[in-house]
Amino acid sequence: MLTTSTESQVAEAEASLLNWGPDAPRGGKAVLNRALKENTTVPLFFAQTMIASLRDVGYNHTTSALCEHVDNAIEAGATEVRIFFRQTGKPGNYQTDVAVFDNGKGMSPNVLKVATSFGGSTSFNNRSDIGRFGMGMKTAALSMSPVMDLYSWQEKQAYYCMTLDVEAIGKDRGNMVSLPDPKLQPDLPDEIVDLFVKPMSWPDRGEQRLFAADVAELEERLGKSGTIVYMPACDRLTYAKARTLAEHAVSEMARVYRRFIDRGAQLYVNNRRVEAFDPTYSMPNARHAKYLEGVESKHSRLYVSRSVKIKLNGGTDAQEVPITVKLYRLPIEEWSDLPRKTLRNDLRVFDDLTVTILRNDREVAARAMPELTGRHSVSRWYRIQIDFPGMLDEAFGIASNKQGVRMKDYVLQEITKEIGQDISALNEEMKRFQAQKASERAAAKPAASEMRASEVDHQHAKPIDADLTPEEREQLEANLRGLAVSIKRDGETDEQAFERVKASKYLMVFRHDAYWPFYHVEHKFGRILLTINTAHPFYGRLYEPLRQHRQPELPEGEGDTAIPEEQDGPIVALELLLLSLARAQSVLSTHNEDARKAFEALRREWSETYRVQLGT
Repeated sequence: MLTTSTESQVAEAEASLLNWGPDAPRGGKAVLNRALKENTTVPLFFAQTMIASLRDVGYNHTTSALCEHVDNAIEAGATEVRIFFRQTGKPGNYQTDVAVFDNGKGMSPNVLKVATSFGGSTSFNNRSDIGRFGMGMKTAALSMSPVMDLYSWQEKQAYYCMTLDVEAIGKDRGNMVSLPDPKLQPDLPDEIVDLFVKPMSWPDRGEQRLFAADVAELEERLGKSGTIVYMPACDRLTYAKARTLAEHAVSEMARVYRRFIDRGAQLYVNNRRVEAFDPTYSMPNARHAKYLEGVESKHSRLYVSRSVKIKLNGGTDAQEVPITVKLYRLPIEEWSDLPRKTLRNDLRVFDDLTVTILRNDREVAARAMPELTGRHSVSRWYRIQIDFPGMLDEAFGIASNKQGVRMKDYVLQEITKEIGQDISALNEEMKRFQAQKASERAAAKPAASEMRASEVDHQHAKPIDADLTPEEREQLEANLRGLAVSIKRDGETDEQAFERVKASKYLMVFRHDAYWPFYHVEHKFGRILLTINTAHPFYGRLYEPLRQHRQPELPEGEGDTAIPEEQDGPIVALELLLLSLARAQSVLSTHNEDARKAFEALRREWSETYRVQLGT
């Protein structure tokens, strides 16, 4: 048994183990030293250090943290939610205050006190709601600011206030840190009032719909119930400027809460109303429709809808819960010809939002999922929407802060089993359409690469063909007419196709065949005929992305004037690479059967090797 002296020495040795940083909470250090030196009760959680640690809970960005407050507002039955980013000071020394208001049912003093505690929730682990654990509001607020002021009311001008202050709690030297009772006050502080009656620095004043014109109207508008979460002097924000913070919040929340907005919920960021954005383009009232004036197809088409049963866990006897998986096909026939600016900036077709996953109507993930769709550039032209209930949180890998999914393998396998063939069919359908579009481009006009190769062909040491007699030229012209008809582009007449074929010694055509190598070369009637296979991953992974990006973005106000094809550097260079290969193969294998067979073997082996290396 240890003597008193020995116990003291052990305690001192244990206390010397502390190796805290200089900015660590002093109150927490005092409590821990006391616990090591004395035979005292040790709390399950050291409040002083835990609250400081929770500032680093790890939100992807400021918007994802603010979504915690919007989630709470929706659960409280709010029909109006407002987010404010107020910035004062000079560049490099800004102070940014952030606040979230909702007109929900508010909280009584006792509920408010519980809600301010960590883990305090009146609906803990209720999986039918958006939240589950009673942590989000506090961790989200403290991830932005060291102080959270929480105001809530259930009758006019009876505002109860609670405050969480990381620094103040860090100084507390008590083993048990208790929350004080909420403070009742008849008026909101001036810095809060100003948020509602004064315009923000962004957007322009004309775009802002103020909550109230003055204090008298504010009291009426705040009504009988509501909640305000105020985070002053934020020191941990994703962006330095209020404008960037607000723009990002609008962009993300328009998508995350699209269903609630569609049902009538009003969401404002810096007094500008947020319009619902639907990445599936199936919602009739979503934002994308206004950019499609004059376009017949304003929405996607439901390709297939399936109910898929998912087990609560991977066990063979686990309970099964249904989810809904929908596959939408975008109207590529009409939209692919829209200006690049419209597709990229307005419709956001190229934002890699191929798969959108919603939990209890609230989006928790939107991203590309090649493990489900495969790696195809055409996947941007369809969308997969997955709806699942909160009961399947573990199966979908939902964390407490609802940032993305980490879907279990067996979940992905079940979804793939149900819609995998539909996705494959849609991939092929889109590829066939793109192949058709590729063959249609610049009808009656040779491509820039075809013209370039033809113009410099006389510089090669070895000609494609010897000089022809008049009789041979006449026969050649007849043969070229037949060739032109066989490779005529959509929109060309027979005569236009003939003139195009006659004008160029190099011709590119497109074919969709899953069993062909990625290119094929023929030498016919003095013409190098290069066939590009749109079914090979070379087309989807390299050729088509380069072709689609051949026109740079134009500054606003300069219209949609086409960039001359001669300036399409990367795609022309790629086509010339293939055309030069086709010429070399034709020259070396003409009248040489062994060379022809060697090139054929090389083409097929190269094509298969390339396919494997592309991971398809």
